[in-house]
Amino acid sequence: MRYILLLSVLLLGACASTKDNVQTHDTDSTSTVKKLTSYAQSLIGAPYKYGGRSPDTGFDCSGFVDHVFQHSANVALPHNAQQISRHGLSVKSSQLREGDLVFYDTNNQAYSHVGIYLGGDRFIHAPSSGGRVRIENMREAYWKTHYNGARRITLRG
Repeated sequence: MRYILLLSVLLLGACASTKDNVQTHDTDSTSTVKKLTSYAQSLIGAPYKYGGRSPDTGFDCSGFVDHVFQHSANVALPHNAQQISRHGLSVKSSQLREGDLVFYDTNNQAYSHVGIYLGGDRFIHAPSSGGRVRIENMREAYWKTHYNGARRITLRG
């Protein structure tokens, strides 16, 4: 009987410990998302450069997203919007959360453009040639009609 009681106490302790770890992870993940979106916004005004992946020389859309995720969350993503669209979990537009990736058809090719969702129907991205990193409203007609979907990348704190 003593062993059963001891085993029960140990199991309850393990469950409580797991619960605490999950809460800590959620908090850390939220902190990482805030760091990610804050860093992305600090890059507003960086120039567009085809193939670019650096704030010093400029970004294209996937280079921007990869740079922000690498810098803020130590997560490497491909340098291609279509390839990035195969990572993470699919998210419905009604379930978008800050830090999710949003995809658009900007040149008659699905998933040809990617940005980072900021909340409030806004996303940040590196637009086309001649543009600069900026925030857009997803409700604007152009973005609304070209929307392809969203993905959530798992972040660890």
